Amino acid sequence: MDYFRPRKQLDILDPLNKDFLKRKPTAASQGPQQLPQQGDLAPSSIFDEGDSQKKPVKSSNPGQPRVSPRDPTVLAAALDPNPEARQRWQRNQIIRNVRNRGQLTKAQRLARTERESLTKSPFYTTSVKKLMPLARQIAGKPIEEAIVQMRFSKKKVARDVKKHLEFARDKAIVERGMGLGVATAEYNRAAGIDESDDVAEQNAGQDEQWPGMVVEDKKGKRRFVSDTSSIYVDEAWLPKIVKLTITGITVRLKEEATRIRLMDEREQKRQRKKVWLPLPDRPVTAQRQYCLW
Repeated sequence: MDYFRPRKQLDILDPLNKDFLKRKPTAASQGPQQLPQQGDLAPSSIFDEGDSQKKPVKSSNPGQPRVSPRDPTVLAAALDPNPEARQRWQRNQIIRNVRNRGQLTKAQRLARTERESLTKSPFYTTSVKKLMPLARQIAGKPIEEAIVQMRFSKKKVARDVKKHLEFARDKAIVERGMGLGVATAEYNRAAGIDESDDVAEQNAGQDEQWPGMVVEDKKGKRRFVSDTSSIYVDEAWLPKIVKLTITGITVRLKEEATRIRLMDEREQKRQRKKVWLPLPDRPVTAQRQYCLW
């Protein structure tokens, strides 16, 4: 569209033109630059030490007002914008806890005893038809095996999936404490951290002398597990189609302790199932001398 502009306007927009250099603002016209000031902690901050009292920072400009420390009443507009709704939510949670007599639901108990991590990847320039087979390939495999599968895959997008799996593994280890094994139990005992009964029972199996066991996944494939805290890819799916040539992948990582629990639940459900009888015993009723067809 530059062909439709006047010649004089094109000369002004040219960086090599003298008028373009003259129009640039100089440092003198902008005024003196203000250096950033050092802030202070709020009195209610957990990082504030009571013994040491920090002196207020003197401003370089005498006319400029000194920055006051953070006020909780000012931050309440952002941290607690609707206090009435928060109080109603807290009241409902207390009522629910009283109705359940303090007993935790199955979802709450699993959230306390088992760990999982959900990681969403950025969008890749590929199609769903090309990325979906890779998502099915890594689902259900241990994280290290899934990374090896993507390393030797011939698909171009497999390199991006491999980087995403490595990032998801590191994120699960750092943020959720997954895959640490014996280190977690030893650290908790050394630090004196009290554990619940379920967590203590789970960490009791994290012994180096644990022989391991064969675990069956939901697809019926058997794998040998030597550490219940090892990470595996539980699910891998693609988001909704935004554009035909752009898509991403989302993975959910869990520990092998979750897979062992699911295997036990399937086995218990299989044992509770009644035996199927093709001709069950029924009382003979409505006997007649002749057939009724």
